[in-house]
Amino acid sequence: MFATTSTSIAWLILLVSVAGWIVYAIFNVRGSRSEIGAEQKLAANRKEYYDDEALEGPRLERVQVLGLLFLVIITIALPLYWVMEPHRQAEATFGFEKRFTDWGAQLFAPTADGGYNCSGCHGGMKATGGVAAYAVTDPKTGEVKSVSWKAPALNTVMYRYSEEEVRFILNYGRPFSPMSAWGTIGGGPMNDQSITTLIDYLKSIQIPQENCVATRAAYNPTCDDGDLPAANNKEVIAEAQRQVDSGKYGSLGEALFNLDLGSGAYSCARCHTKGWSYDDPQVTGGGALGPNLTGGSSIRQFPNQADMVAFIQSGSELGKRYGEQGQGSGRMPAFGQLYTEDQIKLIVEYVRSL
Repeated sequence: MFATTSTSIAWLILLVSVAGWIVYAIFNVRGSRSEIGAEQKLAANRKEYYDDEALEGPRLERVQVLGLLFLVIITIALPLYWVMEPHRQAEATFGFEKRFTDWGAQLFAPTADGGYNCSGCHGGMKATGGVAAYAVTDPKTGEVKSVSWKAPALNTVMYRYSEEEVRFILNYGRPFSPMSAWGTIGGGPMNDQSITTLIDYLKSIQIPQENCVATRAAYNPTCDDGDLPAANNKEVIAEAQRQVDSGKYGSLGEALFNLDLGSGAYSCARCHTKGWSYDDPQVTGGGALGPNLTGGSSIRQFPNQADMVAFIQSGSELGKRYGEQGQGSGRMPAFGQLYTEDQIKLIVEYVRSL
């Protein structure tokens, strides 16, 4: 809106200026004397001009009025331009972001629509979680079987990972999963610009936070000072409680650890229980993409329970040591923006009981 107003004002000033010069040219031509004799008689330097009384009277006043008029235009136009400039720049930035988002959506789209079919595995254009065909090999027998791998929901991915971590995953993929490398640096088809636009699209489909006051909340609902994506959190907790009530799990912490809403974005078992992702779970917490949590290993790693809670809230950082002897791979997501501290404590209590 501001950019449109600023542009309209600029065009108006330009048109007024051009019209003024046209009018000036017309009157200047009409005011010249017609050619009716010898060139010597009509030479410009022989032309009769204003006398002193006219020059220092009406003529001077007209020039002064004209100068004052242009001074008024400059006085109004320059401050107006600077007042509008921040809004113009903000609109221009938003325009770039919107275009990047649209380009990212084209890459995320199904193959039939010209995309790379990210939506085919991750549950449509809103990325609510889906399935992907995958082949797993039994390490003991060498048997290969086809499975339906639960691809995680990506509509909370920016709450779980930083933008740099998401970029790393897109570039290099996820080992031992259907998630292949998509960046050219990892051997995939997308250059850095394509990865950036894809991330911009993922930002645009994140589940909104509660009490989010971001300027562009409708476009990108994540913000620095909002609360959890509360509606989704309440749905997760309600489902976990239903599974406890049905007798499937013995505690809310166990239910949250193993929770399966079809996407696994909130589930710890996705990474810490082998076979969970394709409905063939082995030892709960026995380790897979993530480390083994059984046998008191989590207690040895985090003697202080509060430290473990803090680690789950913030996730691991690449190369940064955590706990007693951990080395961050950057693959452990942060859950502090998906679960409340009390909910994470319930999960930690269950894990430490394994």
